[in-house]
Amino acid sequence: MAEQQAFHPGVSLVGAVDLEALKHQVKAEPGQAGGAPAAGGYVIDTTENTFQAMVQTSATFPILLFLWVPTDDRLFAMARALGDAVNKLNGQIQLSRIDIASNPSIAQAFQIQGAPALFALIGGRPMPILQGLPSDEELQQITDVVVPKLIAAAQRAGVTGTAPYSGDPDSDAANSASAGSVQDQVPPEHQEAYMLAQQGDYAGAAAAYEKVLEADPNDTRAARERAKALLLARSANADVRVVRAAAADKPDDVDAQLAVADIDMIGGQIQDAFDRLLDFVAAGHKADIEPVRQRLLEYFTIPEPTDERLKRARRRLATLMY
Repeated sequence: MAEQQAFHPGVSLVGAVDLEALKHQVKAEPGQAGGAPAAGGYVIDTTENTFQAMVQTSATFPILLFLWVPTDDRLFAMARALGDAVNKLNGQIQLSRIDIASNPSIAQAFQIQGAPALFALIGGRPMPILQGLPSDEELQQITDVVVPKLIAAAQRAGVTGTAPYSGDPDSDAANSASAGSVQDQVPPEHQEAYMLAQQGDYAGAAAAYEKVLEADPNDTRAARERAKALLLARSANADVRVVRAAAADKPDDVDAQLAVADIDMIGGQIQDAFDRLLDFVAAGHKADIEPVRQRLLEYFTIPEPTDERLKRARRRLATLMY
């Protein structure tokens, strides 16, 4: 790759008036006509509230961090190229996009001077790749050479998990009709819970989704979001290495196995989470089947109902119970 532009630790111009950026500012939200490419697939948008959880998952799969401003049209081509490259790799790496205008503390933590900046994150350790707009040749080298090297480095470090898939991305924003914001698509009865989750109050969000389910027990979306909120409330800030070490040291401890299954679920390793708990019961821990069953029933609301992993796990749990 071309020589990286220099970083200047301790200097941050984030928040200063950038006259050039103003010339390139667009009003459309990502995914809307004329706006930046939308997140989706293996591309996520991270905020200050979800940043720590995202860092934790880098112990499970590698992450490419793209610090940008999603209203600056100079960055759209780079965002699209990175997103398309990552989505072609089917979860071997995740692209996490961070809006530094809305999340200045993250920009300050990385000591960047402005957008764009690109980092790799493996096992919680950030590695600078590039700061400033790359040339076409540099961008192609990042997508074709650097990203595969990051995946290989992660595998050598034992970070071999698969990133979770978050739905079909709209990789060409120009072809998108007005998609509207995510919040606009949230059912009115879910708004309170949704906002609490966005603020990082996962326990509060779970409680709010519980109220929605009391009014409508058949609300599958509320059940799924409640399960995700409970999962993050328990384990979003857990130290992955400590949790995995405890599970290895205490193979007969149900709480240790439940904790590491949570880490698997957060990291998108759904099959590993299911198998870990089912294998634990099958290995002679029938006395602990009730907490395992309760946790699995919670997990079962997260994948799509047609997911074959879900069907197999349900059948196996039923067998183990009788």
